Amino acid sequence: MPELTATLKSVERAAVVLMALGESHAAEILRHLDPHELHKLGVAMAGLTRVNREQISEIVHTFNEEVGNQSSLMLDGENYVRGVLTRALGREKAKGVLEHIFSGEPQSGVDSLKWMDASAIAGGLRDEHPQVVALVLSSLQVEQAAQIVNLLPAGLRDEALLRVATLEEVPADALTELNDLIEKQVMRNINAAVKSKIGGPKRAAEILGRLEAGVEGQILDNIKEADADLGAKIEDMMVVFENLLNLSDRDVQALMREVSSDVLLVALRGADEAVRHKIMSNMSRRAADLLRDDLENMPPVKLSDVETAQKDIMSTAKRLAEAGEITLSAKGDQLV
Repeated sequence: MPELTATLKSVERAAVVLMALGESHAAEILRHLDPHELHKLGVAMAGLTRVNREQISEIVHTFNEEVGNQSSLMLDGENYVRGVLTRALGREKAKGVLEHIFSGEPQSGVDSLKWMDASAIAGGLRDEHPQVVALVLSSLQVEQAAQIVNLLPAGLRDEALLRVATLEEVPADALTELNDLIEKQVMRNINAAVKSKIGGPKRAAEILGRLEAGVEGQILDNIKEADADLGAKIEDMMVVFENLLNLSDRDVQALMREVSSDVLLVALRGADEAVRHKIMSNMSRRAADLLRDDLENMPPVKLSDVETAQKDIMSTAKRLAEAGEITLSAKGDQLV
């Protein structure tokens, strides 16, 4: 086996195949890849300088006919990459990709986010200040930024977009601080968010919430017997703020009588519009108008404060349900 072939990584082998296909065919393939894959292949293609026929045949024999008349394949890596990415992505979009490929600098800070999955980035930004989120969104491609915004909590999303709209110029030292923050904190949060996708009490709560009421109760009771704290934690996660949508109007009114206006204001700051409407429609018109004005004019609120306020309201709802004063349910099945 030729020495080069033995040491080639899989991405480099894929790069050889694409380059042997020619720009037109390679461009058709590259159109279906995500930015991260494009970047990896682009770097690999740019790094290849010469691959002979024997090595090409060793990598992918199905292309023997296309390279059979060539004693060697002389590769102008940079020009090839520029041509094929421009054809695949269009001149403007390819420009940004090419800058990253040929910069020769390791990606860090905001640049490192440009090749990540939107859900992972959104998970890493959930607990950040809206100004940080705004700076990140402003630094990314519009399509990627929009995907991230769709995954952010309502309160954080609204505040961040407001700040994006008012951003004009950002001092260089602020961008340096942002890159440092992303490297030290946001990336750690992203890694934690990715890891938390598998298993855990939240996933157990989500699964239990989709079972028949009898089966759900039996399993939850067994979990409590094995681990009371874990069972209580799962039970708490099964009753979330959005469950208020399933309350009757009478029950919403009963709950609101037990909740302070300050706690309600903070809780609704991060609530979906449907939950806001549910609550405001069970208030007097004057009270609803005042609450709406307060929401529009209140200063930024930490996401952790919003979550605490929502948990306080749900604790009150559970207490009222246990006392038989309201019926708290999810997906139409009674929980308590």
